[in-house]
Order: sequence, then C-alpha cells, then structure tokens
Amino acid sequence: MYSQDSISGRRRGRPEPTPEVLSGLACLICGTDYRTGPDPEPVVASHKDDKQLLACRGTCARMASGSVDGLDETPLPLAERVRRHGSGGS
Repeated sequence: MYSQDSISGRRRGRPEPTPEVLSGLACLICGTDYRTGPDPEPVVASHKDDKQLLACRGTCARMASGSVDGLDETPLPLAERVRRHGSGGS
C-alpha cells in the first residue's frame, strides 16, 4: 500500500490536468481513458473550476482523494461528459 508521504508527494508533483481529465474522460492519476476499453468504475476524486475530476476506484482514487471510493458523489454519465467535452466544457 502507499504511504501518506508517497501520496502527498504524488499530489505535489502532478502536472496540470489535461482537457480530457477536466472533462471527466480520463483518470486524474493514471490517465486511463474512460471512453475506450472495458468499463472501469470511475469515482469523483475532486473538483476544479466546478468540474468533477475522476479517478479509477481503488489506488488512483486513494491517491487523488484519500479514499478508495473517492468523494460521496455520483459521476456524471459518460455520454454527458463526452457531450460537454465536445462543446467546450460548459
């Protein structure tokens, strides 16, 4: 398991989120694209500019939010996230 120091160091060293991460289409930590492959179970890990930032349930969620289940909030449906990404994110 990851130590608190490791998690904190990862948070400090993380670059700015990509447009896909800001739209909820990719994991905040590992970059998994939720539009492709088997359906991973993303959870809301944090917010930025009133947008949900998602992470894969488990280690990525713990690294992003401190909890393997993320925040107690339901992510927007994938179709809605794709639509908002295509329209500029409003």
